[in-house]
Amino acid sequence: MQLKKVLTMRTIVATSAGLTLSSSTFVAAVQVAGFLAGDAAWLAILTGGLLCMTAALCFGELNGMTPSAAGIRLYFSRAYNDQLAIIVSMLYMMVVMGVIGAESYVLAQVLYEVWPAVPALAWILTMFSIVTVVNLLGVKIAGGFQSALTYGLILSLLAFAFIALFKADFQLTGFLSAVGAKGLVNAVALGVFLFVGFEWVTPLAEEVTHHRMVSRGMLLAIGILSVTYALFTVAMTATTPREVLAGSPIPHLLFARGILGEAGVTWMVAITLAASITTFNAGLISVSRFIYSSAREHVLPPVFSKISLRFFTPWTAVLTIFIIGLTISIAVLVTQRYLMLVNMAAAMESIIYAMAGLAVIRLRKKMPEADRPYRIPGGYIIPGICAIVFTGLAMAVFASFPIVLLYITLGLLLCTWYVKVVVPELKLCYQEKKTTIRPRRRPVSGEQTRTD
Repeated sequence: MQLKKVLTMRTIVATSAGLTLSSSTFVAAVQVAGFLAGDAAWLAILTGGLLCMTAALCFGELNGMTPSAAGIRLYFSRAYNDQLAIIVSMLYMMVVMGVIGAESYVLAQVLYEVWPAVPALAWILTMFSIVTVVNLLGVKIAGGFQSALTYGLILSLLAFAFIALFKADFQLTGFLSAVGAKGLVNAVALGVFLFVGFEWVTPLAEEVTHHRMVSRGMLLAIGILSVTYALFTVAMTATTPREVLAGSPIPHLLFARGILGEAGVTWMVAITLAASITTFNAGLISVSRFIYSSAREHVLPPVFSKISLRFFTPWTAVLTIFIIGLTISIAVLVTQRYLMLVNMAAAMESIIYAMAGLAVIRLRKKMPEADRPYRIPGGYIIPGICAIVFTGLAMAVFASFPIVLLYITLGLLLCTWYVKVVVPELKLCYQEKKTTIRPRRRPVSGEQTRTD
């Protein structure tokens, strides 16, 4: 049974944007502004968005060649080799699931600030349960849910920004003199990470009404987020002391209280809940399709390839992500080590983007005559920039946080063992099952069937 082609551009943009627009991005936005004096944070954020567009263009070309729920695993398999593709994509999936834990921590801090009597775990469990049920009912319903939340969230953030800038009588002055080379580079490097995750919309390629929607949707999502992040960050840092924002895991809540009082806090709590839900919902939609496609191709146990006959959803994959996400969230709530997961995600995303740029170059050389519904203009310039820039950013993260390199290396070894040992066994079991199931021989005309 196949997945159903029902998704439109509205849902693709909402899913791509929703994967990146999380509560933890508010903390990162304050850190971006911390590298720059004056009002120059918007410059770093827009530059980071442009760099991410180079990666989006690469993913667009790769997705056009091979529109599949397997996503990056299939791209990298063709560009490099199958084993490397499985190893990298599985490690990537593990890190993305870890981001849910970081997101749940920020959500817990916000809810504790407002309702300290209610356990944060109760809110997280409720959120996960609602999103899981919505996804089990079908991707069209989940997509509509995602669209409503994401666009409502973006409009709310823009409204907050304009209200704050109006109340402060803000004027953009002196930003060029405030920008230093070193500070700008560091701010742009961190600004890039505000957009990571946009490419996880590619596993929905088998469910869109037109294959080009994924490529265009990623670019639209990055453009919308660039403007939203830039305005909100400038408004937040222009109206609230930076030292207050930098010392808190909930800077957006402090900003809201300063602008609109307790009404602002209530509104921002709703925004935070929406941001967490969109991140988990978009991740659940995309990662479940990745798990489904991997099981369909005998990389994961076949149980994960089951599809609901009524709703056309990979229900075993959806329930598995619910269990894993909830487990990781509980672990982060206990340990409070959310920044480690954020840094791991930043490094892993940079590695994936660099590999995507190289994959475009390799496939153009290996398969020059292959059909490319979308081809990046300018030859190798854009994929080359993508590969070089994101390789440098990954190395910068490893240099700043050596423990991240250690954890990613351990994860790489674990995924390598799985691919070398477990995957061959899964494929062997499939082949044995396939050969043992033979069609029953029809009786030859005139042949008697003995009953005694």
